[in-house]
Amino acid sequence: MAMQDKLYQVMKQSIDAGLASGVNLLVLKDGKELAYCEYGLRDIEHAVPMTRDTIFRMYSSSKPITAAATMLLVSRGVVDIGEDISAYLPEFKNPHVNVDGRRVPAVRGITVRDLLNMTSGLPYPDEMTVGGRQCGTVFWELDNKLYTEQPMTTEEFSRRIAENDLCFQPGEKFMYGVSADILGALIERVSGVRLGEFLQKEFFEPLEMQDTGFYVPKEKAERVAKVYDSLDGRLQEVQTNHLGIKYTLDVPPAFESGGAGICSTLDDYAKFATMLLGGGVYKDKRILPEKVAHYMVKGALNESQKADLQAGWGDLYGYTYGNLVRVCEEEGKAVVLASKGEYGWNGWLGTYFSNEPAHGLTFLMGIQRIGGDVGVLARKLKNIVMCEI
Repeated sequence: MAMQDKLYQVMKQSIDAGLASGVNLLVLKDGKELAYCEYGLRDIEHAVPMTRDTIFRMYSSSKPITAAATMLLVSRGVVDIGEDISAYLPEFKNPHVNVDGRRVPAVRGITVRDLLNMTSGLPYPDEMTVGGRQCGTVFWELDNKLYTEQPMTTEEFSRRIAENDLCFQPGEKFMYGVSADILGALIERVSGVRLGEFLQKEFFEPLEMQDTGFYVPKEKAERVAKVYDSLDGRLQEVQTNHLGIKYTLDVPPAFESGGAGICSTLDDYAKFATMLLGGGVYKDKRILPEKVAHYMVKGALNESQKADLQAGWGDLYGYTYGNLVRVCEEEGKAVVLASKGEYGWNGWLGTYFSNEPAHGLTFLMGIQRIGGDVGVLARKLKNIVMCEI
């Protein structure tokens, strides 16, 4: 059976079993298309099929783009990786850590490197830590202002987060959190323009990513995949504003989330992915300096931080993390067929990005499902590809 047929059969089986409404998959080798498959619907209620031009809420697949933007500013001497972020975002001067219920001064400030590596101590909302509960309050306020005349901006979000307690001393541990959103605010502050405007000029336009941004114009709205979850035994649309991302994507948001806010198609994201794989070059145009492109995908955690990563993400044994991407170090420990140096990241609703430098391979999956182990489907499809190349 041909690889394309194997991929299609696995996708069909998963979607027919109710994993999600629909899925598509794009695989490139050395920048050229190796396979494309689609199955199911992007809109169940109107029986609209999943198509190649479907626009997805990328959620955390936004993070590698934000890291690339940060590193571009590093290459220009505008941002220093080792500097305290209070040099750019004064609201983060003199941070505090919550230790056993006591608020104590941090031993040092948060650096840009801490944000890039998720070692800042800044969490996502959770009920287990003081900082997590404080972060949840900020997101609650953000959500409640989304559809008002005074929505919270990226800059205001940064100021509110800076008031919160850190969960540990900067650089001490790995913890997945709002670091990428704070990098978005940092990019705005040093560039003098909105994050979306910066990304549009430096990445989306030169990479010809015509369907990528923080909102979807009216003429493209019908191409956006709906978000589904399994409720009462069937898939139903859930109009979620998770992490401050408006479900209605029709206008530019006040909060442009560097960690979760980008919308894109597989073909568009492939241009960014293949640019990284090509050492920063796309169609003979240099988008990132070569040294920056290589630095981005090397990983940066120490052994104890890698243990934090792997404890929180059961599918990342054998991996390290840095510059907002996972990086495979020990392929024999991985739960998916991967080569040393593989890197990428996934999104909350199931979008999946993987580059395999050893094989010149880019693997992208698009899906929009809350809950459900869509990672299993991604791994099954990736395993097929790895055994066929």
